[in-house]
Amino acid sequence: MEVTSEQKSGFVNRVLGSIESIGNKLPDPSMLFLISMVIVWILSVLLAGVEFVDIDPRSGDPIRVNNMLEGAALATFLSQMVTIFTSFAPLGVVLVAMLGVGVADEAGFFTTSIKLMLGRTATFLLTPMVVLVGLLSHSAIDAGYVLVIPLGGIIFHAVGRHPLAGIAAAFAGVSGGFSANPLPSALDPLLQGFTQPAAQIVDPSVLVNPLGNYYFTAISSVLIIALGWFITDRIIEPRLNKSTPVDQDAEEAPEMGSISPRERKAFRWSILTMLAGIAVLVLVLMPADSPMRDASGSLNSFQAPIMQSIVPLIFLLFLLPGVVFGYVAGNFKSSKDMVDAMTKAMQGMSYYIVMAFFCSLFIYAFNTSNIGALMAVKGAAALKALSLPGPVTIFGIVFLTAFVNLFVGSASAKWALLAPIFVPILMQVGISPELTQAAYRVGDSSSNIITPLMPYFPLVVVYCQRYVKSTGIGTLTSLMLPYSIVFLICWSLFLLLYWAIGIPLGFQAFYSYPPPGM
Repeated sequence: MEVTSEQKSGFVNRVLGSIESIGNKLPDPSMLFLISMVIVWILSVLLAGVEFVDIDPRSGDPIRVNNMLEGAALATFLSQMVTIFTSFAPLGVVLVAMLGVGVADEAGFFTTSIKLMLGRTATFLLTPMVVLVGLLSHSAIDAGYVLVIPLGGIIFHAVGRHPLAGIAAAFAGVSGGFSANPLPSALDPLLQGFTQPAAQIVDPSVLVNPLGNYYFTAISSVLIIALGWFITDRIIEPRLNKSTPVDQDAEEAPEMGSISPRERKAFRWSILTMLAGIAVLVLVLMPADSPMRDASGSLNSFQAPIMQSIVPLIFLLFLLPGVVFGYVAGNFKSSKDMVDAMTKAMQGMSYYIVMAFFCSLFIYAFNTSNIGALMAVKGAAALKALSLPGPVTIFGIVFLTAFVNLFVGSASAKWALLAPIFVPILMQVGISPELTQAAYRVGDSSSNIITPLMPYFPLVVVYCQRYVKSTGIGTLTSLMLPYSIVFLICWSLFLLLYWAIGIPLGFQAFYSYPPPGM
């Protein structure tokens, strides 16, 4: 009996509906982090006395689980609780960026920008455009999470489409396609900084170019845009329109009426202000001894002050044009209006701040206990023991990374842990560090969007609640699961096809070790 497309669609909707229902029965994200932290504490007590033979690649010693409820550890936790919370990296990134974004939004700069953009973009192209902007935002590190994702919802809502579909498309581009970018980003030198020392465990002469995956990630952006476009328009939005109506008291869509002459004038002046700021920045960066360069004169290394100043620059990039637009358009009358706009932006972040508190405590316990390290080492050892063919091994690396990513959200922390394991093991079976790194990037990106333990996941839940207050972990997980599954499978197959064809991975990169001719 032939299965019709409607039956297939009905089955998919039932599965996603079940996932949403089960997920939404989970505790509030804040409590989920608290419960997870307690579980980590209990496991740390049970495993602290176990002597593992697995070697911790960071120290070279047998890995040990630290008892988080032991007197000294508990005292340290309590004494550092405030610092653990205030030093939680995503918290500062979100709040500082949102101060500038809030001013631009309240001034009317975004509304006018959207009106102009929609007047020049065909409605059917909005989805790939949102995904593309999400990919491009990687060059600005975490800008996409605080800017592109909420704008995805605003843009879709403005043209009468479901705002959660816009958020999902943007989230898929920003996070699901984290390692697909037509432009180099700070992630490239960051990952290379762990890959090269890991490779030098086997061969001290090995050098890995920071852009060793650039060709692959650039071409991958075309794949991610196409997949994101199809999933959003054919799977996600039709299901949302049937099952998840927008709340009647949700934030209103920006009025898409005509733009007044005063608004046009304000927009021109605000854009000129933004361009002037960018020009000043370029002039500061140009000298070889610019203070924004690192010690070697590089601008794109993670140690370069310019790369560490992205969030403050985002703040200024939207604050200054927002203030100019507000005053010229007449929406701001005094400095108090600007302060009120910042205050309103922070009010919208109150729920995220609470979640960030519990999230920071869980991540501290998980990392300090060494349970995450133990999981990664055990998984890598199991993969090595299988002695699989090269393509199957790469596929295994992708899927193991995707699994570990469900528990360890930070890309840098995860690769710092996995690189000393994966890279030397695969070099010894003839697979290059660059190919191993590319496999890691595929797995890391694909499952970013379905793990509540990813630091920005709760923030995306907050964005969704602006339109559907009942949105919970299950809602967002069911939204993003189709992207995650399709990205993981198709992107992995794409990597294997890319390898089979022999297209260069990036600058000075090879597929095999040792490289041909050596």
